[in-house]
Amino acid sequence: MTSGVSAQPLSRSQWATARWLVLAPHADDETIGAGALIATAARRGRLAGVAFVTDGAGSHPHADGRSRAMLVALRRREAERAMRRLAPAAPAVTFLDWPDAAPPAEGEPAFERALSRLSAHCRRERVDAVAVTALHEPHCDHEAACRLAYALQKRAFLPLAVFEYLVWADGPPDGSYRALRTGVAPTGPRRLALAAHRSQTTPLEGEGFRLPTRHFKSPPFDLLYVRSAAHGG
Repeated sequence: MTSGVSAQPLSRSQWATARWLVLAPHADDETIGAGALIATAARRGRLAGVAFVTDGAGSHPHADGRSRAMLVALRRREAERAMRRLAPAAPAVTFLDWPDAAPPAEGEPAFERALSRLSAHCRRERVDAVAVTALHEPHCDHEAACRLAYALQKRAFLPLAVFEYLVWADGPPDGSYRALRTGVAPTGPRRLALAAHRSQTTPLEGEGFRLPTRHFKSPPFDLLYVRSAAHGG
């Protein structure tokens, strides 16, 4: 497994001054996998946005449409609160509202709408780097978000690098990737941001998903993985 010590510092790479878009399949993935990136990029004025891909409704059972809508609204509020704790000066977040655990395939209308929306955002905000959950992550939404990022890369008018981060995977991608280490960010705001996702970290919403305790302890940096072949490495 690649360590933070062996990874190249992002600040010494060709992406040291990149403008970042972070894609999170679910609200809480952004804090677990890219919390340090979000905090440091925002502090330097290099965070162009954070987009939550799914509506999060799969985390808890719901009896009817009304209870489902309430859960979706709750998870939106939690995501916005977490972002304010991670990066108070960060731009507004985007919600793509794909159905949780039922992502559209590339070419389907919902996929293409999300792709068009993000493409416009990247052009408007001059994004040149996207961080997203890794393609080999063992969750359909995480894989689908990564495929969305690579589709976005293909559609971009200017060079756009895709970096993969880990949430559920046991190890990094294979040897065709380079590992980079973000700058250090204080862990306090990250812990508070994760605590903002109360539906995922407490029993307040009843039976449903509970974030494993191993995710409550995060290093003060993130590891990002970029495909070497795509950049002549």
